[in-house]
Amino acid sequence: VQLQASGGGLVQAGGSLRLSCAASGRPLSSYIMAWFRQGPGKEREFVAAITRSGGSTRYADSIRGRFTISRDNAKNTVSLQMNSLKPEDTAVYLCAADSGLWYKDYVPPCDYWGQGTLVTVSS
Repeated sequence: VQLQASGGGLVQAGGSLRLSCAASGRPLSSYIMAWFRQGPGKEREFVAAITRSGGSTRYADSIRGRFTISRDNAKNTVSLQMNSLKPEDTAVYLCAADSGLWYKDYVPPCDYWGQGTLVTVSS
């Protein structure tokens, strides 16, 4: 499966952005989907994940309550709605797909990665 993220940009602190990830090659419904991010000078970190059906989600503590992951299997897309953005949310955001099983409280290792989209939050 090929993944392409979009929707990044420059936003002021407190603002919102919605990221999208479009899949091609295979149905998105075949995968657990996740978002990760990598800030400047930082290691890649998990942001959010969603089960194949969309029935369960998991979030990093740093963004819980501000970000929402969702998916539309009919449109082969997964989204990340980001509200109340903070300067520390500045990062390249990557979508990823995992073909394994969903376990409670774990970060999917992900088999497939898309190119990222840059989010810059100004103070």
